[in-house]
Amino acid sequence: MRILFVCQYFAPEPGAPQARLLETGRALARAGLEVAVLTGFPNHPTGILAAGDRGRLFRRERMDDVEVLRTWLFATPNRGFGRKTLGHLSFMASAMLLGGARARRPDVVVASSPTFFGAIAGWVLSVRWRVPFVFEVRDLWPAIFTQLGVLERGWLVRALEFVELFLYRRAAKVVTVTEGFRKDISSRGIDAGKVVTITNGVDTVRFHSGGDAGEARRELGLQGKFVILYLGAHGVSHALGKILDVAGRWVDDPSALFLFVGEGAEKDELVSRARAAGLLNVRFTGAVPRERVPLFYRAADVGLVPLRDVPLFSAFIPSKMFELLSAGVPIVASLRGEPAEILDRSGGAVVVPPEDVTAIDAALRRLRRDPAERRRMAARGVEFVRRNYDRAALAMRYADVLRAAVREGRR
Repeated sequence: MRILFVCQYFAPEPGAPQARLLETGRALARAGLEVAVLTGFPNHPTGILAAGDRGRLFRRERMDDVEVLRTWLFATPNRGFGRKTLGHLSFMASAMLLGGARARRPDVVVASSPTFFGAIAGWVLSVRWRVPFVFEVRDLWPAIFTQLGVLERGWLVRALEFVELFLYRRAAKVVTVTEGFRKDISSRGIDAGKVVTITNGVDTVRFHSGGDAGEARRELGLQGKFVILYLGAHGVSHALGKILDVAGRWVDDPSALFLFVGEGAEKDELVSRARAAGLLNVRFTGAVPRERVPLFYRAADVGLVPLRDVPLFSAFIPSKMFELLSAGVPIVASLRGEPAEILDRSGGAVVVPPEDVTAIDAALRRLRRDPAERRRMAARGVEFVRRNYDRAALAMRYADVLRAAVREGRR
């Protein structure tokens, strides 16, 4: 079986969608399936193309056993609704035209959302090749935009909802990353029998590779620090301003360091705010290559998993929590709903209400005082992820869903 994934974002760009697709693709390829990814030239989140990619229309490469087809797109930073939309539209057009002309005919097309526009390209290609279309839903667009206040309900939201339902109905299978998403989609008149949940997970071997924490801290210049790590997108979804408020309560502790790793639409504002407040216990670094992420986890005493306090995030499961658990990093998570239930079961996290500065602060202080509890949490988290969220096992479930879509399409 030959699988074509269509997604605007892919490695070496940082981020959860890129990691999910690369690690799933590798696992499927190791299982004997042919895997290709149709994507854009790397530029996210800075909007800066590598010198060798500027002016190019197409490139074919391999990442391990995964074939990667890169097409031109309008590269833009991850900020500004209008410019980002142009970038999404440009990838949709080039994926359909350039990708459709250069890719070999697959047995199934899997399009991943966000963005809708890339998913539209995947559906068009599936029609062209007369193969099943599988719609992978990692965010509920446009509902998340309205809850975060990015868009107001009106003609644009109604148009996006029309596209959303159109893609659900045309899909042979809809793959969601959370049970909450599955229930939401099924409740909107979509056949529940074709909506399947395959959660995010983690390459448990790679992230639980051991290593000396002291050596990692020396390499990163973090010696003698109690490291509180946030690694991920610095965007509107994560309430990182509240984490700065927590850091403000720790300024009298010279050994504590709040380390922010990543990029995003709110990064510049967060940096300016920390400087204005004189938060010398806060350090920002840019996005790091995927292969260096485990190094930061080894250096961390506690990992943060915060989300905004909006209803839809009760069904949103941040993939970073699986990485932190697998790496043996105790978590302080400020969220509710499905991700909170998973973390409670893991035994590797302290869960508090979202955006609750006092509760986040208290949880961090509790773990700071009790290194033995941190070690127990680390061990419980590693075992929990190994048993329940190993990426290779999840990929095999994904392969079964895709085989079913192909069989049904042939009938």
